[in-house]
Amino acid sequence: MPKILIVDDSATQRQALINILNKHNFETIIAEDGQQGVDLSRSEMPDLILMDVVMPGLNGFQATRHISKHETTKDIPIIILTSKDQETDRVWAQRQGAKDYILKPASETDLMTKINLLLN
Repeated sequence: MPKILIVDDSATQRQALINILNKHNFETIIAEDGQQGVDLSRSEMPDLILMDVVMPGLNGFQATRHISKHETTKDIPIIILTSKDQETDRVWAQRQGAKDYILKPASETDLMTKINLLLN
């Protein structure tokens, strides 16, 4: 069962993602901020990470950079999942190491398509 780390400070958003992922037989791990996401990426070694951007402390772009540049976690694909819809945000996310970018609220179909593409 593939393991997905959800990094988001919104309890509502985390629960919505858990519901979708559990329905599709994914194990989920939760981080409530960027630093916790970085720490859990190293200790849990998830198969994929869904990363919010706007969070207190370490934001999603910073956390993505830490994860994608670290020797042990650099191969974990990260999908940025955010309400930030500027092209500069998409480019910046890619420069930090994100493999994809999805606008909130994500449709279940779009989310699962992108996750399955990155895991296969």
